[in-house]
Amino acid sequence: MRARVAVVLAVVLALLPVGCTGDGGERGERAPGGTVLRFQSLAWQKESVDANKELVAEWNAAHPDIRVEYVQGSWDSVHDQLLTSFEGGEAPDIIHDASDDLADFAYGGYLADLRPLLPARLKADIPEASWETTTFGDGVYGVPFLQEPRVIMANKKILQASGVRVPTPQRPWTWPEFRQVTKELTATMGEGKYAVAWPLKEPVSVSLNLGLSAGGRLFHRGADGRVEVRFTDGDAVMPGTVHAQVNTDRSAPRTTLGMGGSDTLPGFFGGKYAMVPLGFSYRQQIVQQAPEGFEWTVLPAPAGDGGLAQGVSPQTLSIAEDSPYKKEAARFIDFLLQPPNMVRLARGDWMLPTGRQALKDPSLRTPEDGWATGAALAEDLRSAPAQSVRGYPEWKDKVATPAFQEYYSGAIDAVELEKRLVDDGNLVLARYQR
Repeated sequence: MRARVAVVLAVVLALLPVGCTGDGGERGERAPGGTVLRFQSLAWQKESVDANKELVAEWNAAHPDIRVEYVQGSWDSVHDQLLTSFEGGEAPDIIHDASDDLADFAYGGYLADLRPLLPARLKADIPEASWETTTFGDGVYGVPFLQEPRVIMANKKILQASGVRVPTPQRPWTWPEFRQVTKELTATMGEGKYAVAWPLKEPVSVSLNLGLSAGGRLFHRGADGRVEVRFTDGDAVMPGTVHAQVNTDRSAPRTTLGMGGSDTLPGFFGGKYAMVPLGFSYRQQIVQQAPEGFEWTVLPAPAGDGGLAQGVSPQTLSIAEDSPYKKEAARFIDFLLQPPNMVRLARGDWMLPTGRQALKDPSLRTPEDGWATGAALAEDLRSAPAQSVRGYPEWKDKVATPAFQEYYSGAIDAVELEKRLVDDGNLVLARYQR
């Protein structure tokens, strides 16, 4: 126990400076004639950082009595950094994060319940399905503002030459049709080439989120609030398709299963893979890195009994519970998420806004770079199945990740996959629900 405390204290001392502003301001500090709020942003792409900083500057010019300090955070370390800053009383007032990272902070009392703070305009503009991603218990602890569906990036020339039917959001491939198409496509491409490459270094969220389209949920909450894992026929569709493509049809390579999305792009550009399922924001890398003359298109993910439904964990904006200026922080969030500003943030991150008004913007409806395909999927995006499951991180790391990895590679069969996810998984979750 003493060793654990020592480690925590060391981490606190190491990370506390992250919470400071560039000019030494402290959270809640009164600036001459006004208030200083700290906004920790996780924007990292230049376009996104620029958009965030420009909006902060615009706010400060219009609100000299409530000055916002931009603090740069990192997705790689945000959970531990926030936990340390919360425990040390140094948390930023306005917190940029993702909805699947909020549960521990919400239940731990670190985040403010936003229901009495947000204006009616903002509440009405964002669909209920999005608000569900940041609702924990009886409170709402984040504003979901950017979301990223998973789509299929496809080599346009290979698809056209093959003669296969090209899917649209109005007429997507079914999962069985997708499997058949990849078999036919691989046969036309030549030796050493594959119709689809699945980058599944992190297989769990992909499997769960795309599983919604086939009616899978995996996590089921009872009337008593307890969650258990059940593996239904719907849960088996998406993983079964990938397993068959890799191990039976040979239409997907085993070598990409351990890759991240960016790792597959050279093979995609070189014609080794005709299609790669990726997050919507990967379009930016394709635009920046694709060789001259490379033609590509964006296709919807396959549909099942649940239509085009898929789970997402939106980016969020929250307010620290111990911020002395919650109302001022909420005003800044409302400004940041005005429809035109939400569009700027979405375009900067190459993602979709959650707001209904922002989604109507013509720049997000253009066929160029696949924007229109993404916008057409927005109404089918749902809260990720594991969003509010206590114990999910441990279940994912210790049970689900190795089980899915072994299943996709062919090391275990579907019976063993179900046994591990359900039997071993419920033992893990039970510890969090006593």
